Amino acid sequence: MASLSQLIAKPVTFPPRSSRTSSGIRPRRATVQRVWCASSRRERSRSEPDAPKHDRRDVLLGLGALGASASATLMSARRAGADPVATPDISTCGPADLPQGANVLTCCPPPSNALPVDFAPPGAASSSPLRTRPAAHSVTADYAAKFNAGIAAMKALPADDPRSFAAQASVHCAYCDGSYSPEGFPGAELQVHNSWLFFPFHRCYLYFFERILGSLIGDPGFAIPFWNWDAPDGMRMPAMYADRSSQLFDPRRDGRHAPPKLIDLDYNGREPRFIDDQQIDHNLRVMYRQPNQGPGPVENIPHGPVHIWCGDPSQPGREDMGNFYSAGNDPLFYAHHANIDRMWSVWKGLDARRHTDLADPDWLDASFLFYDETPKLVRIRVRDVLDTGALGYRYQDVPLPWTAARPTVTAASATTRRADSLLTPAAQAAGGAKKAGKFPITLDEAASVAVRRPVAAKRSEAEKASREEVLVIDGIEVDRDVAAKFDVFVNAEDHAAVGSGGRELAGSFVNVPHRHGHGHGKKGRGIKTTLRLALNEQLEDLKAEGDENVEVTLVPRQGKGKVKVGGVRIELMH
Repeated sequence: MASLSQLIAKPVTFPPRSSRTSSGIRPRRATVQRVWCASSRRERSRSEPDAPKHDRRDVLLGLGALGASASATLMSARRAGADPVATPDISTCGPADLPQGANVLTCCPPPSNALPVDFAPPGAASSSPLRTRPAAHSVTADYAAKFNAGIAAMKALPADDPRSFAAQASVHCAYCDGSYSPEGFPGAELQVHNSWLFFPFHRCYLYFFERILGSLIGDPGFAIPFWNWDAPDGMRMPAMYADRSSQLFDPRRDGRHAPPKLIDLDYNGREPRFIDDQQIDHNLRVMYRQPNQGPGPVENIPHGPVHIWCGDPSQPGREDMGNFYSAGNDPLFYAHHANIDRMWSVWKGLDARRHTDLADPDWLDASFLFYDETPKLVRIRVRDVLDTGALGYRYQDVPLPWTAARPTVTAASATTRRADSLLTPAAQAAGGAKKAGKFPITLDEAASVAVRRPVAAKRSEAEKASREEVLVIDGIEVDRDVAAKFDVFVNAEDHAAVGSGGRELAGSFVNVPHRHGHGHGKKGRGIKTTLRLALNEQLEDLKAEGDENVEVTLVPRQGKGKVKVGGVRIELMH
């Protein structure tokens, strides 16, 4: 079990927060950490040598990066003095940092003169049966008509009505593109991607979207659909979204990917050359690698590639789905994220003993603001949304064929070569990689590096169960508005021959374009993040458990020459 990415930033000291009874968050320490989205800010304080080493962005907003090491890192967070991520301050909502040519004036929600109320879970007070979110490809004509009517009703509302489709679409923009500051920190920025806020934020978002839609059609038991792209029957864009006469249709999509085109869950901007059976097999093997690593990688893949696959390449920012600021304008966004939300539940069900939510109150007490169906402003915390049943919904039971799609070792790499050997010219011509020089490096072409393992002897099953070997790709830097992807291979003789279904592929990094910082007067455009990938099972399959070193190859697929990597190492994590 491992992770996606961990944002790294130097801490900054703020004055103590005053008590706020309306927020429910009391001050605990004078020294806290700024919630940075990008880490390369020129404005950061360089005069705080004694400030804690862990940024709140690392330990709270970067928890999607932690996976198996979450508990240990959160203990460090405690020592660092991190507080819960405070409720966003709507009164200070500013202009988002949007790409040139963006067709929105603001991402801010309609203002509210009333203080937010705390969320009350419906579970205990409701005797209604759980709403069942259906797989979108399997819905009836009557369901599709009711859903279409609900979206039409939302679109008919004026934009200043917080229940309107326009206002709901702007929610994603505001939380993802720099409009919000956490309460009490007007100069800081809130970002819900590349973090452990990713899953709970989007669960809250869909919950209130669903409540609003059901209210508008007079059916509080209505449940929105999920796009079941992780199973063969759902790997096409659901038909009801492709009907040009429907309110579910969005003209700003990639027309090449309309049904019956199969989705590519590892999409990198180039069209794959698979026949349908090969694409299905490819997708299943991609899926096997993701939830089995931990929840963090799910945000990376398939979340990122699905966004980019749907977006219109003729638009400057690959709008709508291909850019975070505009993604909520496509009704398909909500089906995509319903399946991402389902993956959180699926992940916990794969191994109930090991796959558990974080228990640290700094994460559990992180909070967001949403308008409900009445509409009133509601403060909802992460601890409120850990159980879908308590929120009154469940997902349709569907098969998980990818759990049996364990990747296979590529024939050319079945015998692991010495990790410190130089590639021959023939190997390079066949798909090998140059030896990486001194880090940091720019990924303008494939680069390979020998990495020493923390243990050289084969470990017992008990040892592997207690501590995961995790490959850490550190110091990843890329501009936020750049679509970027690179693959990470381990002991691949010829990475070009491996493909996404090969055992040698450990995982990938994906950046979906979105900006951040401009709305608060900052200039930082880049992110600095970390990719962590679990290795235990992969090393076993590659027969490399007793090796001192492994060879790691980084292969740029999208955004060549625009991504930097600071280093590569392997760690043992509980």
